[in-house]
Amino acid sequence: MRSSGIIMHISSLPSAYGIGTFGKTAYEFVDFLKRAGQSYWQILPLGPTGDGDSPYQSYSAFAGNPYFIDLDILCQEGLLSSDEYKAVKWGKKATCVDYNALDEHRIPILRLAYSRFQAEKAFDWFCKKESGWLDGYALFMAIRQAQDGLAWHEWDISLRLRDKRALMRFSRDNADEIGFWKFLQFQFHRQWFRLKKYANENGIKIIGDLPIYVSDNSADVWENTNLFILDGDMKPKLIAGCPPDAYTDTGQLWNNPVYNWREVKRGGYRWWISRMTKKAGLYDAIRLDHFRGYESFYAIPAADKTAENGRWMPGPGMGLFRQLNRKVSDIEIIAENLGVLTPKVHELHAASGYPGMRLLHFAFDATNPDSEHLPHNIGDKNVVYAGTHDNMTTKQWFRSLSRRDRKYCLEYMGYKSGRGFVWRFIRLTLSARAELAVIAMQDYLELGAKARMNVPGTPEGNWRWRAKKSDFSLRLAEKISAAVTQYGRGRREAGKR
Repeated sequence: MRSSGIIMHISSLPSAYGIGTFGKTAYEFVDFLKRAGQSYWQILPLGPTGDGDSPYQSYSAFAGNPYFIDLDILCQEGLLSSDEYKAVKWGKKATCVDYNALDEHRIPILRLAYSRFQAEKAFDWFCKKESGWLDGYALFMAIRQAQDGLAWHEWDISLRLRDKRALMRFSRDNADEIGFWKFLQFQFHRQWFRLKKYANENGIKIIGDLPIYVSDNSADVWENTNLFILDGDMKPKLIAGCPPDAYTDTGQLWNNPVYNWREVKRGGYRWWISRMTKKAGLYDAIRLDHFRGYESFYAIPAADKTAENGRWMPGPGMGLFRQLNRKVSDIEIIAENLGVLTPKVHELHAASGYPGMRLLHFAFDATNPDSEHLPHNIGDKNVVYAGTHDNMTTKQWFRSLSRRDRKYCLEYMGYKSGRGFVWRFIRLTLSARAELAVIAMQDYLELGAKARMNVPGTPEGNWRWRAKKSDFSLRLAEKISAAVTQYGRGRREAGKR
Protein backbone atom coordinates (compact mmCIF):
# COMPACT_ATOMS: atom_id res chain seq x y z
CA MET A 1 0.00 0.00 0.00
CA ARG A 2 1.45 3.35 -1.05
CA SER A 3 1.97 5.91 1.70
CA SER A 4 4.03 8.94 2.63
CA GLY A 5 5.76 10.52 5.60
CA ILE A 6 7.73 13.56 6.75
CA ILE A 7 11.18 13.75 8.39
CA MET A 8 11.11 16.18 11.30
CA HIS A 9 13.13 15.61 14.46
CA ILE A 10 11.71 16.42 17.89
CA SER A 11 14.39 19.07 18.41
CA SER A 12 13.14 20.92 15.32
CA LEU A 13 9.62 21.42 16.64
CA PRO A 14 8.63 24.95 17.68
CA SER A 15 8.55 25.77 21.38
CA ALA A 16 9.21 28.76 23.61
CA TYR A 17 11.93 26.97 25.55
CA GLY A 18 14.88 26.54 23.24
CA ILE A 19 14.20 23.15 21.68
CA GLY A 20 11.29 21.03 20.53
CA THR A 21 9.69 18.85 23.19
CA PHE A 22 6.92 16.30 23.73
CA GLY A 23 4.52 19.12 24.54
CA LYS A 24 1.65 20.90 22.81
CA THR A 25 3.40 21.68 19.53
CA ALA A 26 4.30 18.00 19.08
CA TYR A 27 0.61 17.12 19.28
CA GLU A 28 -0.18 19.95 16.88
CA PHE A 29 2.39 18.55 14.46
CA VAL A 30 0.62 15.19 14.59
CA ASP A 31 -2.59 17.04 13.69
CA PHE A 32 -0.73 18.69 10.81
CA LEU A 33 0.54 15.31 9.57
CA LYS A 34 -2.98 13.92 9.65
CA ARG A 35 -4.41 16.87 7.71
CA ALA A 36 -1.54 16.54 5.23
CA GLY A 37 -2.50 12.94 4.46
CA GLN A 38 0.64 11.47 6.00
CA SER A 39 1.05 7.99 7.47
CA TYR A 40 4.56 8.27 8.95
CA TRP A 41 6.57 10.68 11.07
CA GLN A 42 10.29 10.00 10.81
CA ILE A 43 12.55 11.26 13.58
CA LEU A 44 16.24 11.02 14.47
CA PRO A 45 17.64 9.10 17.47
CA LEU A 46 15.99 10.11 20.76
CA GLY A 47 19.03 9.56 22.98
CA PRO A 48 20.68 12.20 25.18
CA THR A 49 23.08 14.12 22.96
CA GLY A 50 26.80 14.18 23.70
CA ASP A 51 29.76 15.40 21.63
CA GLY A 52 28.83 17.94 18.98
CA ASP A 53 25.20 17.88 20.18
CA SER A 54 24.71 14.94 17.84
CA PRO A 55 21.91 12.41 18.37
CA TYR A 56 24.39 9.89 16.93
CA GLN A 57 26.84 10.58 19.79
CA SER A 58 24.75 9.72 22.83
CA TYR A 59 25.56 8.91 26.44
CA SER A 60 23.33 5.85 26.08
CA ALA A 61 21.86 3.66 23.36
CA PHE A 62 18.82 3.09 25.60
CA ALA A 63 18.10 6.37 27.42
CA GLY A 64 16.08 9.34 26.18
CA ASN A 65 17.09 12.98 25.81
CA PRO A 66 15.93 14.91 28.91
CA TYR A 67 15.81 18.12 26.85
CA PHE A 68 12.68 16.71 25.16
CA ILE A 69 10.80 16.63 28.47
CA ASP A 70 8.15 19.33 28.21
CA LEU A 71 8.33 21.93 30.98
CA ASP A 72 4.71 23.01 30.61
CA ILE A 73 3.60 19.43 31.33
CA LEU A 74 5.77 19.37 34.45
CA CYS A 75 4.14 22.65 35.43
CA GLN A 76 0.67 21.14 34.97
CA GLU A 77 1.73 18.27 37.23
CA GLY A 78 2.75 20.71 39.96
CA LEU A 79 6.50 20.08 39.69
CA LEU A 80 7.33 23.56 38.35
CA SER A 81 5.82 27.01 38.30
CA SER A 82 5.80 28.79 34.96
CA ASP A 83 7.87 31.74 36.14
CA GLU A 84 10.74 29.36 36.95
CA TYR A 85 11.38 28.64 33.27
CA LYS A 86 9.53 31.19 31.13
CA ALA A 87 11.89 34.01 32.06
CA VAL A 88 14.98 32.05 30.98
CA LYS A 89 16.76 33.17 27.81
CA TRP A 90 16.74 29.95 25.79
CA GLY A 91 18.53 31.35 22.75
CA LYS A 92 18.71 34.26 20.35
CA LYS A 93 16.75 32.73 17.45
CA ALA A 94 13.50 30.81 17.54
CA THR A 95 14.63 28.90 14.43
CA CYS A 96 17.91 27.66 15.91
CA VAL A 97 18.63 25.42 18.91
CA ASP A 98 21.10 27.09 21.29
CA TYR A 99 22.68 24.09 22.97
CA ASN A 100 24.84 26.26 25.20
CA ALA A 101 21.73 27.84 26.73
CA LEU A 102 20.14 24.42 27.16
CA ASP A 103 23.25 23.01 28.83
CA GLU A 104 23.31 25.93 31.23
CA HIS A 105 19.64 26.11 32.20
CA ARG A 106 17.70 22.94 31.43
CA ILE A 107 19.18 20.47 33.93
CA PRO A 108 18.96 22.91 36.90
CA ILE A 109 15.26 23.46 36.14
CA LEU A 110 14.69 19.71 35.89
CA ARG A 111 16.48 19.28 39.23
CA LEU A 112 13.98 21.72 40.70
CA ALA A 113 11.14 19.55 39.40
CA TYR A 114 12.78 16.47 40.89
CA SER A 115 13.04 18.14 44.30
CA ARG A 116 9.22 18.29 44.36
CA PHE A 117 8.61 14.84 42.95
CA GLN A 118 7.02 12.28 45.21
CA ALA A 119 7.86 8.71 44.20
CA GLU A 120 4.79 6.82 43.00
CA LYS A 121 3.97 3.28 42.00
CA ALA A 122 4.38 4.11 38.33
CA PHE A 123 7.92 5.37 38.97
CA ASP A 124 8.85 2.29 40.99
CA TRP A 125 7.40 0.04 38.28
CA PHE A 126 9.32 1.91 35.58
CA CYS A 127 12.61 1.61 37.47
CA LYS A 128 12.10 -2.10 37.97
CA LYS A 129 10.99 -2.76 34.38
CA GLU A 130 13.88 -0.80 32.83
CA SER A 131 16.54 -1.75 35.38
CA GLY A 132 18.58 -3.71 32.80
CA TRP A 133 19.84 -0.47 31.28
CA LEU A 134 18.51 2.22 33.64
CA ASP A 135 20.58 1.31 36.69
CA GLY A 136 23.86 1.47 34.77
CA TYR A 137 22.94 4.63 32.89
CA ALA A 138 21.83 6.52 36.01
CA LEU A 139 25.00 5.46 37.80
CA PHE A 140 27.12 6.51 34.82
CA MET A 141 25.52 9.96 34.68
CA ALA A 142 25.79 10.45 38.44
CA ILE A 143 29.50 9.58 38.39
CA ARG A 144 30.00 11.84 35.39
CA GLN A 145 28.39 14.68 37.36
CA ALA A 146 30.60 13.98 40.37
CA GLN A 147 33.68 13.88 38.13
CA ASP A 148 32.96 17.38 36.76
CA GLY A 149 31.65 16.13 33.44
CA LEU A 150 34.83 14.32 32.46
CA ALA A 151 34.70 11.46 29.97
CA TRP A 152 34.76 8.13 31.79
CA HIS A 153 38.34 7.44 30.66
CA GLU A 154 39.37 10.35 32.91
CA TRP A 155 37.51 9.22 36.03
CA ASP A 156 39.17 7.97 39.19
CA ILE A 157 40.62 4.58 38.36
CA SER A 158 38.37 2.57 40.70
CA LEU A 159 35.26 4.02 39.06
CA ARG A 160 36.71 3.87 35.59
CA LEU A 161 37.48 0.17 35.95
CA ARG A 162 34.16 -0.53 37.71
CA ASP A 163 35.56 -1.78 41.00
CA LYS A 164 32.55 -3.32 42.75
CA ARG A 165 33.29 -1.85 46.17
CA ALA A 166 33.89 1.60 44.73
CA LEU A 167 30.63 1.47 42.77
CA MET A 168 28.65 0.26 45.79
CA ARG A 169 30.12 3.01 47.94
CA PHE A 170 29.39 5.67 45.32
CA SER A 171 25.81 4.39 44.86
CA ARG A 172 25.20 4.55 48.61
CA ASP A 173 26.61 8.05 48.97
CA ASN A 174 24.90 9.43 45.88
CA ALA A 175 21.51 7.75 45.92
CA ASP A 176 19.62 11.00 45.40
CA GLU A 177 21.70 11.97 42.34
CA ILE A 178 21.15 8.52 40.82
CA GLY A 179 17.44 8.93 41.56
CA PHE A 180 17.44 12.23 39.66
CA TRP A 181 18.69 10.59 36.46
CA LYS A 182 16.09 7.86 36.83
CA PHE A 183 13.42 10.50 37.32
CA LEU A 184 14.40 12.15 34.03
CA GLN A 185 14.03 8.87 32.18
CA PHE A 186 10.67 8.24 33.83
CA GLN A 187 9.38 11.63 32.68
CA PHE A 188 10.87 11.22 29.21
CA HIS A 189 9.26 7.83 28.67
CA ARG A 190 5.91 8.84 30.13
CA GLN A 191 5.66 11.92 27.92
CA TRP A 192 6.95 10.11 24.83
CA PHE A 193 4.50 7.21 25.06
CA ARG A 194 1.58 9.61 25.50
CA LEU A 195 2.65 11.42 22.33
CA LYS A 196 3.20 8.18 20.42
CA LYS A 197 -0.22 6.91 21.50
CA TYR A 198 -1.80 10.11 20.19
CA ALA A 199 0.07 9.75 16.90
CA ASN A 200 -0.95 6.11 16.48
CA GLU A 201 -4.57 6.89 17.32
CA ASN A 202 -4.50 9.45 14.52
CA GLY A 203 -3.09 6.99 12.01
CA ILE A 204 0.53 8.17 12.22
CA LYS A 205 3.34 5.63 12.66
CA ILE A 206 6.71 6.67 14.07
CA ILE A 207 9.91 5.79 12.21
CA GLY A 208 12.80 5.89 14.65
CA ASP A 209 16.51 5.60 13.99
CA LEU A 210 18.96 3.01 15.30
CA PRO A 211 22.56 4.22 14.87
CA ILE A 212 24.95 1.37 14.15
CA TYR A 213 27.56 2.79 16.55
CA VAL A 214 27.53 4.20 20.07
CA SER A 215 29.59 6.97 21.57
CA ASP A 216 32.85 6.08 23.29
CA ASN A 217 31.79 8.38 26.13
CA SER A 218 28.70 6.33 26.97
CA ALA A 219 27.33 4.01 29.59
CA ASP A 220 27.23 1.33 26.90
CA VAL A 221 31.00 1.19 26.44
CA TRP A 222 31.75 1.74 30.13
CA GLU A 223 29.56 -1.22 31.09
CA ASN A 224 30.44 -3.49 28.16
CA THR A 225 34.12 -2.96 27.35
CA ASN A 226 34.43 -6.54 26.09
CA LEU A 227 32.05 -5.78 23.20
CA PHE A 228 34.36 -3.16 21.67
CA ILE A 229 37.91 -3.15 20.30
CA LEU A 230 39.74 -1.23 23.02
CA ASP A 231 43.36 -0.96 24.13
CA GLY A 232 44.84 -1.73 27.56
CA ASP A 233 43.61 1.62 28.92
CA MET A 234 40.05 0.83 27.77
CA LYS A 235 40.28 3.49 25.07
CA PRO A 236 39.31 2.79 21.45
CA LYS A 237 42.03 1.05 19.50
CA LEU A 238 40.07 1.51 16.28
CA ILE A 239 37.37 4.04 15.44
CA ALA A 240 34.62 4.08 12.83
CA GLY A 241 34.48 6.27 9.77
CA CYS A 242 34.50 6.10 6.01
CA PRO A 243 37.32 6.13 3.46
CA PRO A 244 38.23 8.96 1.09
CA ASP A 245 35.65 9.41 -1.64
CA ALA A 246 34.28 11.97 -4.08
CA TYR A 247 33.05 14.10 -1.17
CA THR A 248 36.06 13.99 1.16
CA ASP A 249 39.69 13.64 0.08
CA THR A 250 40.78 12.28 3.46
CA GLY A 251 37.63 10.38 4.46
CA GLN A 252 35.58 10.88 7.61
CA LEU A 253 36.44 10.21 11.25
CA TRP A 254 33.32 9.43 13.29
CA ASN A 255 35.28 8.66 16.48
CA ASN A 256 32.92 5.87 17.58
CA PRO A 257 34.58 2.69 18.87
CA VAL A 258 34.02 -0.32 16.62
CA TYR A 259 32.50 -3.57 17.86
CA ASN A 260 34.36 -6.73 18.71
CA TRP A 261 31.83 -8.75 16.72
CA ARG A 262 33.40 -12.06 17.70
CA GLU A 263 32.75 -11.27 21.35
CA VAL A 264 29.27 -9.94 20.58
CA LYS A 265 28.43 -13.24 18.88
CA ARG A 266 29.98 -15.25 21.73
CA GLY A 267 27.58 -13.49 24.09
CA GLY A 268 24.59 -14.52 22.00
CA TYR A 269 24.08 -10.96 20.72
CA ARG A 270 22.37 -10.21 24.04
CA TRP A 271 23.25 -6.51 24.12
CA TRP A 272 21.99 -6.04 20.57
CA ILE A 273 18.80 -7.98 21.26
CA SER A 274 18.16 -5.78 24.30
CA ARG A 275 18.81 -2.68 22.23
CA MET A 276 16.49 -3.71 19.42
CA THR A 277 13.80 -4.76 21.88
CA LYS A 278 13.98 -1.33 23.47
CA LYS A 279 13.70 0.49 20.13
CA ALA A 280 10.85 -1.75 19.00
CA GLY A 281 8.94 -0.54 22.05
CA LEU A 282 9.63 3.12 21.28
CA TYR A 283 8.83 3.12 17.55
CA ASP A 284 6.59 1.54 14.93
CA ALA A 285 9.41 1.24 12.40
CA ILE A 286 13.19 1.45 12.66
CA ARG A 287 15.72 2.78 10.19
CA LEU A 288 18.95 0.78 10.49
CA ASP A 289 21.65 3.41 10.09
CA HIS A 290 24.72 2.57 7.94
CA PHE A 291 23.49 -0.86 6.87
CA ARG A 292 26.63 -1.59 4.86
CA GLY A 293 28.56 -1.65 8.15
CA TYR A 294 26.80 -4.88 9.11
CA GLU A 295 28.52 -6.63 6.18
CA SER A 296 31.91 -4.95 6.63
CA PHE A 297 32.94 -1.76 8.39
CA TYR A 298 35.74 0.73 7.92
CA ALA A 299 38.05 0.85 10.95
CA ILE A 300 40.71 3.53 11.44
CA PRO A 301 43.57 3.59 13.97
CA ALA A 302 42.31 5.80 16.79
CA ALA A 303 45.48 7.93 16.80
CA ASP A 304 45.15 8.90 13.12
CA LYS A 305 44.11 12.40 12.14
CA THR A 306 42.49 11.32 8.86
CA ALA A 307 40.65 8.23 7.65
CA GLU A 308 43.13 7.44 4.90
CA ASN A 309 44.79 4.50 6.66
CA GLY A 310 41.68 2.60 7.66
CA ARG A 311 40.82 -0.93 6.60
CA TRP A 312 37.65 -2.91 5.99
CA MET A 313 36.80 -5.53 8.60
CA PRO A 314 34.00 -8.15 8.57
CA GLY A 315 30.70 -7.27 10.23
CA PRO A 316 28.19 -9.65 11.83
CA GLY A 317 26.19 -10.35 8.68
CA MET A 318 23.00 -12.37 8.79
CA GLY A 319 24.04 -13.98 12.08
CA LEU A 320 22.95 -10.81 13.89
CA PHE A 321 19.78 -10.30 11.87
CA ARG A 322 18.63 -13.88 12.33
CA GLN A 323 18.88 -13.44 16.09
CA LEU A 324 17.13 -10.06 16.02
CA ASN A 325 14.32 -11.36 13.80
CA ARG A 326 13.89 -14.36 16.08
CA LYS A 327 13.75 -12.34 19.30
CA VAL A 328 12.09 -9.10 18.17
CA SER A 329 8.90 -9.18 16.12
CA ASP A 330 6.16 -6.77 15.03
CA ILE A 331 8.52 -4.02 13.94
CA GLU A 332 9.05 -2.62 10.45
CA ILE A 333 12.73 -2.24 9.52
CA ILE A 334 14.24 0.00 6.84
CA ALA A 335 17.85 -0.55 5.77
CA GLU A 336 19.86 2.62 5.13
CA ASN A 337 21.73 0.98 2.24
CA LEU A 338 23.39 4.08 0.83
CA GLY A 339 26.94 4.77 -0.23
CA VAL A 340 29.35 2.66 -2.27
CA LEU A 341 27.99 -0.87 -1.94
CA THR A 342 29.81 -4.07 -2.81
CA PRO A 343 28.19 -7.25 -4.16
CA LYS A 344 28.42 -8.74 -0.65
CA VAL A 345 26.47 -5.81 0.81
CA HIS A 346 23.80 -6.31 -1.84
CA GLU A 347 23.69 -10.01 -0.95
CA LEU A 348 23.25 -9.22 2.74
CA HIS A 349 20.52 -6.71 2.00
CA ALA A 350 18.68 -9.20 -0.19
CA ALA A 351 19.00 -11.91 2.48
CA SER A 352 17.66 -9.59 5.19
CA GLY A 353 14.49 -8.87 3.27
CA TYR A 354 14.42 -5.29 4.61
CA PRO A 355 13.28 -2.45 2.33
CA GLY A 356 16.15 -0.23 1.27
CA MET A 357 16.45 3.50 0.66
CA ARG A 358 16.67 5.51 -2.54
CA LEU A 359 17.50 9.22 -2.68
CA LEU A 360 16.66 11.37 -5.66
CA HIS A 361 19.49 13.72 -4.71
CA PHE A 362 21.80 10.87 -5.74
CA ALA A 363 20.02 10.21 -9.03
CA PHE A 364 21.02 13.05 -11.33
CA ASP A 365 24.60 12.49 -12.35
CA ALA A 366 24.78 13.00 -16.10
CA THR A 367 27.68 10.52 -16.31
CA ASN A 368 25.54 7.76 -14.79
CA PRO A 369 22.21 7.57 -16.66
CA ASP A 370 21.46 4.14 -15.14
CA SER A 371 21.53 5.23 -11.49
CA GLU A 372 19.45 3.01 -9.19
CA HIS A 373 18.18 6.21 -7.57
CA LEU A 374 16.40 7.41 -10.72
CA PRO A 375 12.63 7.17 -10.19
CA HIS A 376 12.06 4.70 -13.03
CA ASN A 377 14.66 2.33 -11.51
CA ILE A 378 13.23 2.36 -7.98
CA GLY A 379 11.34 -0.81 -7.07
CA ASP A 380 8.30 -0.88 -4.85
CA LYS A 381 10.14 -2.57 -1.98
CA ASN A 382 12.03 0.61 -1.16
CA VAL A 383 11.57 3.85 0.72
CA VAL A 384 12.18 6.84 -1.52
CA TYR A 385 13.41 10.21 -0.30
CA ALA A 386 14.25 13.49 -1.99
CA GLY A 387 17.01 13.88 0.62
CA THR A 388 17.50 13.07 4.30
CA HIS A 389 18.80 14.90 7.36
CA ASP A 390 22.37 14.26 6.10
CA ASN A 391 21.76 15.95 2.76
CA MET A 392 21.35 19.50 1.57
CA THR A 393 17.82 20.80 1.36
CA THR A 394 16.46 20.29 -2.14
CA LYS A 395 16.57 24.02 -2.82
CA GLN A 396 20.27 24.15 -1.85
CA TRP A 397 21.02 20.91 -3.72
CA PHE A 398 19.56 22.16 -7.01
CA ARG A 399 21.61 25.35 -6.79
CA SER A 400 24.76 23.30 -6.13
CA LEU A 401 24.41 21.15 -9.27
CA SER A 402 26.81 21.58 -12.13
CA ARG A 403 25.31 23.07 -15.27
CA ARG A 404 25.45 19.64 -16.93
CA ASP A 405 23.72 17.81 -14.09
CA ARG A 406 21.11 20.55 -13.71
CA LYS A 407 20.27 20.31 -17.41
CA TYR A 408 20.05 16.52 -17.13
CA CYS A 409 17.73 16.77 -14.12
CA LEU A 410 15.40 19.30 -15.74
CA GLU A 411 15.25 17.34 -18.99
CA TYR A 412 14.40 14.17 -17.07
CA MET A 413 11.57 16.01 -15.37
CA GLY A 414 10.37 17.55 -18.64
CA TYR A 415 11.14 21.15 -17.73
CA LYS A 416 13.35 23.83 -19.21
CA SER A 417 13.24 26.21 -16.25
CA GLY A 418 14.11 25.72 -12.58
CA ARG A 419 11.20 27.91 -11.49
CA GLY A 420 9.18 26.18 -8.77
CA PHE A 421 11.75 23.38 -8.76
CA VAL A 422 11.38 22.21 -5.14
CA TRP A 423 7.73 21.27 -5.40
CA ARG A 424 8.24 19.74 -8.83
CA PHE A 425 10.98 17.60 -7.31
CA ILE A 426 8.78 16.63 -4.38
CA ARG A 427 6.12 15.49 -6.84
CA LEU A 428 8.74 13.49 -8.74
CA THR A 429 9.70 11.77 -5.49
CA LEU A 430 6.07 11.02 -4.64
CA SER A 431 5.50 9.57 -8.11
CA ALA A 432 8.13 6.84 -7.70
CA ARG A 433 7.03 3.21 -7.44
CA ALA A 434 8.37 2.83 -3.89
CA GLU A 435 5.65 1.93 -1.39
CA LEU A 436 6.73 4.68 1.01
CA ALA A 437 7.92 8.19 0.11
CA VAL A 438 9.39 10.47 2.79
CA ILE A 439 10.03 14.19 2.40
CA ALA A 440 11.98 16.45 4.76
CA MET A 441 9.90 19.20 6.35
CA GLN A 442 12.46 21.74 5.13
CA ASP A 443 11.66 20.78 1.55
CA TYR A 444 7.92 21.19 1.99
CA LEU A 445 8.78 24.65 3.33
CA GLU A 446 11.11 25.28 0.34
CA LEU A 447 13.98 26.29 2.62
CA GLY A 448 17.62 26.78 1.63
CA ALA A 449 21.07 26.13 3.06
CA LYS A 450 20.42 27.63 6.50
CA ALA A 451 17.84 24.91 7.19
CA ARG A 452 20.20 22.00 6.59
CA MET A 453 20.19 19.67 9.58
CA ASN A 454 23.60 17.99 9.30
CA VAL A 455 26.79 18.09 7.26
CA PRO A 456 28.42 14.66 7.77
CA GLY A 457 32.01 14.76 8.92
CA THR A 458 31.77 18.26 10.41
CA PRO A 459 31.64 18.33 14.23
CA GLU A 460 30.17 21.80 14.74
CA GLY A 461 27.07 23.71 13.75
CA ASN A 462 24.72 20.79 13.11
CA TRP A 463 21.37 19.60 14.50
CA ARG A 464 20.15 23.17 15.13
CA TRP A 465 17.37 23.91 12.65
CA ARG A 466 13.91 24.55 14.07
CA ALA A 467 10.58 25.29 12.44
CA LYS A 468 8.26 28.16 13.31
CA LYS A 469 4.76 27.48 14.54
CA SER A 470 3.37 29.37 11.55
CA ASP A 471 5.07 26.89 9.22
CA PHE A 472 2.41 24.27 9.90
CA SER A 473 -0.44 26.09 8.24
CA LEU A 474 -3.70 24.58 7.06
CA ARG A 475 -2.89 25.86 3.58
CA LEU A 476 0.38 23.90 3.48
CA ALA A 477 -1.28 20.78 4.91
CA GLU A 478 -3.90 20.91 2.17
CA LYS A 479 -1.24 21.42 -0.50
CA ILE A 480 0.71 18.41 0.75
CA SER A 481 -2.46 16.35 1.02
CA ALA A 482 -3.38 17.13 -2.57
CA ALA A 483 0.08 16.11 -3.78
CA VAL A 484 0.23 12.79 -1.93
CA THR A 485 -3.35 12.00 -2.93
CA GLN A 486 -2.54 12.62 -6.57
CA TYR A 487 0.16 9.94 -6.42
CA GLY A 488 -1.89 7.42 -4.48
CA ARG A 489 -0.24 8.07 -1.12
CA GLY A 490 -2.94 10.03 0.71
CA ARG A 491 -5.41 9.07 3.42
CA ARG A 492 -9.17 9.46 3.29
CA GLU A 493 -9.35 11.65 6.36
CA ALA A 494 -6.61 13.98 5.05
CA GLY A 495 -7.54 17.65 5.09
CA LYS A 496 -10.10 17.29 7.90
CA ARG A 497 -9.73 19.51 10.92
